[in-house]
Amino acid sequence: MTEIQRGFRGPLSSYADVTQPITAQMSVSGPGKYKCQCWSIDESGLSSEHALTFSLADFPPTTSRILFTVCVDGGMMGEISSLTFSLGQALTLSMTGQDFGSERAIILSELYRKNGEWRISATASGFNGGLDELLMKSGARPKVSLEKKLEHGAPKLVSLAKPLTVELRKRNLQEITARVALVLDSSRSMFQRYANGTVQEIVNKTLPLAVQFDDDGELDCWFYGTTCRRMPGVNMSNYERAVPEDWRGLMQEIGGQTNAAEVMQEIIAEYTGSKIPAYVLFITDGGFTSEPRVRKLLTEASSLPVFWQFVGIGGKLGGRGYGILEKLKGIIGNADFFTLDDFMTVNSGELYGRLLDEFPHWLKTTA
Repeated sequence: MTEIQRGFRGPLSSYADVTQPITAQMSVSGPGKYKCQCWSIDESGLSSEHALTFSLADFPPTTSRILFTVCVDGGMMGEISSLTFSLGQALTLSMTGQDFGSERAIILSELYRKNGEWRISATASGFNGGLDELLMKSGARPKVSLEKKLEHGAPKLVSLAKPLTVELRKRNLQEITARVALVLDSSRSMFQRYANGTVQEIVNKTLPLAVQFDDDGELDCWFYGTTCRRMPGVNMSNYERAVPEDWRGLMQEIGGQTNAAEVMQEIIAEYTGSKIPAYVLFITDGGFTSEPRVRKLLTEASSLPVFWQFVGIGGKLGGRGYGILEKLKGIIGNADFFTLDDFMTVNSGELYGRLLDEFPHWLKTTA
């Protein structure tokens, strides 16, 4: 059985046979009276109670989420001695009162649909208002504002909510659902930008886009050089560790060239067949090797729901230029490019304005 931690996410099929009945078990001990429940969330926002052994096939297509919750009567979750959630024989989550405070209800875990498959999240989020607040915030409710999401999940980033929201409203993008990917150059010439925190700042400022656009608030992430490496999804729980502590070792393993074509092929494979658009933010500090192959891939991907936003950092300052990227505008409709040689000092409003400038125009062409 795999021990998971708060913030864990992954495809359910990797841990359970989704075609067979699944048993979820929750146990809690402490001084209060506890109630463990399982709820389904329909697209209409209505919640209904279900037994803890269930078959996913029994849920209608309109069911978007299944929640596993614990609430306490006459106490607080911070007073519990132990709390355990397990799914079949595959996954287990163990917590204590030290993981909580004055909450009277918590969502332990959540099953949710994404791109046609069921995924699991170890949510472990609490609600001081008890079960009523939990259901209100999980079922029929207005969309939670980006600011509220960041306040709860990533308070260090909350200052980014207002400038991003302003730019979203200007472009009528508030209700758009899209997958968001960040592709980070890890070639030799990027060394100083990893060392001085620029790359981590890029992650910080990109994550709110995923929190806003993506149904699970998770940022798909790749590093690339001569080869590429897909990293674990970046979310509000782990974004500060998105750049590995041993990034120097990662750069050596991946190699020092800028072979964009290889990572582009992985991204195309990932999003081919997606029912929602994908916004790919592609960071580079110079031109690519195999430019004809890059152009060919962009052209082939024009029929897919993928928009490529290339951003150049440092290429002009280094005298290298950006090659094919400087010729994209007006030639390929599914990609845009601009330079931002001093990412650390750019105004957040200006940054989001430029990142979102061409995306809504592309969305109209795919409608």
